[in-house]
Amino acid sequence: MPQLNGTTPHPNSLDSAEYNPIEHLNAIFSHPSTLSSISKTSSALDSYQGDLDREIAALVQHQSASDVESVRSIRAAKDDLAGLFYKVEDVRTRALQTEEAITEMTADIKRLDNTKRNLTLSMTALKRLQMLTTAYEQLRGLSGSRQYKDCAQLLQAVIQLMTHFKSYRSIDQIATLGRSVSDLQRELLEQICEDFEVTFAKAEVAQRRGMLAEACLVMDALGDNARSRLITWYCNTQLREYRQVFRSTEEAGSLDNISRRYAWFRRMLKTYDDEHAVMFPAHWRMNEMLANAFCEGTREDFRNILSKSVRRAEGPSLDVDLLLSCLQETLEFEHTLERRFSNTSRASMDTLSSDSERAPGFSQAISEAFEPYLSVWVEAQDKKLSIMIPQYRQQPPKPPDEEFSSQMVIPSSIELFSFYRMTLAQCAKLSPGAKLVELSKVFAKYLDQYAQQVLLFYISERPSGQTPSRTPQLEDTILVLNTADYCFTTCTQLEEKIRSRTDESFRASVDLQSQADAFMGIASATVRALVRRAEVDIEPTWREMRNTGWSKMESVGDQSSWVSEMLKRVNSRAGEILGMLHKQQYARAFCDNLVDSIANAFIVNVFQCRPISEVGAEQMLLDSYVLKKGFEELLTINAPPSTAPPSGYSKRVNQTMSRLDPILKTLQVRPSPPEALVQAYLIHIADKSDTNFRKFLDLKGLRKQDQSHLMELFQAHRASPKNEKLPQSSSLLAPLAASNLSVGAGPTIASGIGSLSSAATLSTSNLPARFDPSVFGSAIMNAARDGVDRLGTPNLGATPLSHTPSGAMSPPTQQQQSHEQPRASFEIPASAIGATNLNENLRNIGKFFKRDIGGFGGRFGGGTKAADEGGG
Repeated sequence: MPQLNGTTPHPNSLDSAEYNPIEHLNAIFSHPSTLSSISKTSSALDSYQGDLDREIAALVQHQSASDVESVRSIRAAKDDLAGLFYKVEDVRTRALQTEEAITEMTADIKRLDNTKRNLTLSMTALKRLQMLTTAYEQLRGLSGSRQYKDCAQLLQAVIQLMTHFKSYRSIDQIATLGRSVSDLQRELLEQICEDFEVTFAKAEVAQRRGMLAEACLVMDALGDNARSRLITWYCNTQLREYRQVFRSTEEAGSLDNISRRYAWFRRMLKTYDDEHAVMFPAHWRMNEMLANAFCEGTREDFRNILSKSVRRAEGPSLDVDLLLSCLQETLEFEHTLERRFSNTSRASMDTLSSDSERAPGFSQAISEAFEPYLSVWVEAQDKKLSIMIPQYRQQPPKPPDEEFSSQMVIPSSIELFSFYRMTLAQCAKLSPGAKLVELSKVFAKYLDQYAQQVLLFYISERPSGQTPSRTPQLEDTILVLNTADYCFTTCTQLEEKIRSRTDESFRASVDLQSQADAFMGIASATVRALVRRAEVDIEPTWREMRNTGWSKMESVGDQSSWVSEMLKRVNSRAGEILGMLHKQQYARAFCDNLVDSIANAFIVNVFQCRPISEVGAEQMLLDSYVLKKGFEELLTINAPPSTAPPSGYSKRVNQTMSRLDPILKTLQVRPSPPEALVQAYLIHIADKSDTNFRKFLDLKGLRKQDQSHLMELFQAHRASPKNEKLPQSSSLLAPLAASNLSVGAGPTIASGIGSLSSAATLSTSNLPARFDPSVFGSAIMNAARDGVDRLGTPNLGATPLSHTPSGAMSPPTQQQQSHEQPRASFEIPASAIGATNLNENLRNIGKFFKRDIGGFGGRFGGGTKAADEGGG
């Protein structure tokens, strides 16, 4: 029989909810042989049924007993809750009864406390009333006898006592007493004012000074209105004579007598200090109030005088010298007042702020009247500067009695910026707005003139009678470089200073950056002039190179003799120049430009040495390698022998001199087989120019009839798909094109400082074969006027030129501009270019020079460390 009491009954189990008796019986009696167990099965079922009945009965009996116990517990809980509510109500009733009992017990005590408090207030009020009445009577008696010292103390007490009776004004007696006290205060005020008037009218100040000083104590006690009345009376009394004598309609009131005004007030202040200061309390600051009243009246007088002068029928008639003299005296007078009263609570007037935040003071107390007419003052500063610049031009760069120093600057630059600082301080005190911006434009104007007419003049030719022009001394050139650097830095500082002292709405109008760029252009010009000195020294070595028989060499030997001589001369001149340069970025710029200049000149001279054999080209390659190694030590030529050059500089030298390798390697290729020469040209030179390829053939010494086949091969190979992206003309031959252009332009333009190369802002690739010192100075000026854009873009109307296959000059095509490296470009002006164009070119050169040296020294003026670690 299946298990009947399992945890998960089988479907055939009697405990299963899905029990099916038919299926169960079929499962028990599944075979006829099992029918013999019917009786046993029946007995088991009966027994199981009996067990179930007994279990059900036991559960029913247990549940019945449990329900009776629960009902009993609930009934007991209700009874306990009812008892608790009764006890709570009983406690509340008893609390109310206790409170009523306590209230009855303390009612009399509260009444007594209220009585005591009211009695105390009444006694206090009566006591104060008695004190007030007594003090009032005493004050009246003392005021009549003018015992002001005791009056001041009693008056303070009376006024303080009266504040306690404000709430009792409804009582007639108190109201009457209050009116009596007010009347006595008015009587005291009038009496003291009368005493002052009589004393000053009878000139008895010395005799009654003590009484008046005590009277001021009473005025202090009477309050601010009384004190202000006495201060106003005193200022008007003291300035009455001034206003009559120096009336704007009188002769004494004119601007000519402005010094008499200030002298009169100085005497007035001295009189105050000697006779009147002891009368007035220090915290009244009576002398400062007197000065304020004087300044206000004087300012209005000046406004009327200046306004009438401008409104005259014949037009403005202001005397500039007189106006400036008056303004200067006014500023000095204001400064005197400011210094005298600087120990007061006023803020310092040295710190300028916006109009909404400016603290009161004497810095513009009178000079404010001159502000609408400051344009005349600005024009006067313009005239002063217009006189100073020609004077600076006539002065020598270095005083004769001073020794040269590598850090020395031209004294006139220091004097110029000192004048700027002094003028700026004066103008900032007068007008931190439009006039200060106007003054900054004057500063910019004469900074441009100083750069053009003084600094550029020092490094240009200076004719003297019938004698030839003199080349500037090396020391003068270094002084100009140092001064340009100083002016560049100080320009930036001056711009920041002006902006800090200008109202916020005008700050955007202050701009001296273009002037700073112009000084950087002067610095680039001086570096170019230093490079030119080295170029002159090595010119004989180039001549020796051109005279060498490069086509007759049979083998490659040691370095050529001209190379050793060139390194010797370059090291000698560079050592001298680098020893005078105290800033690393200028030393680096000089070396970079010198190396670039020699590399460009090398290329130019290579094409002047034709014919060149393959062995000769190999010898030239060896010579260029020796030069490169020598130039790597150029920057550290004055350093100890073990000093290694900066890695950035070495990289720059390698990049510059490596431009020679493709040209010389192409020349090393033999013309037979012809395809090898054509392929070598397309690989190393990599351009499509028939003219350039023909120059190489001429350089190798090939006859015209032998060049035809090579030209046909060249044209065929360059048309192939792999060469279709080659530029029209290679940047490697840019120095050669610049040299050809320079010959046509003439030596003046060719030797100018404005010739900028692709590797550096300044270049010497377009120098003439022979240096003429008589045109050196004019070359600098002309080249700066012509202007050359380092990027090869048109500058001031100039258009870069390129060579057409026919040899004519033409503007570059769009393809040339996109593929060629930057190279020099020139424009020969048809007429004289004005100072505006000159200054614009100096600014452009300065911008390019800053960008160029920024690669190895950070922004211009950066530290030496940055210059040593920067790249080329």
